[in-house]
Amino acid sequence: TQLAVLSLAGKHGSPWSVFVGGALALTGVTALGVVGGQGLCRLIPDRILLWSSAIAFVVMGVLMAGGVL
Repeated sequence: TQLAVLSLAGKHGSPWSVFVGGALALTGVTALGVVGGQGLCRLIPDRILLWSSAIAFVVMGVLMAGGVL
């Protein structure tokens, strides 16, 4: 995200509009994460969420280290 904002600020002559757009995008994504996380916690027990997220991080790390991603 930071690289995209850096690139947009370099391409366009209006850094303030890029700043406002980036700030709004970050706020929106954070709000979606909070609402989605809250919803998941209501549906799925904490222990299952903890283990599934840990496994997902390990799998993604292995795939990235192996050059697949």
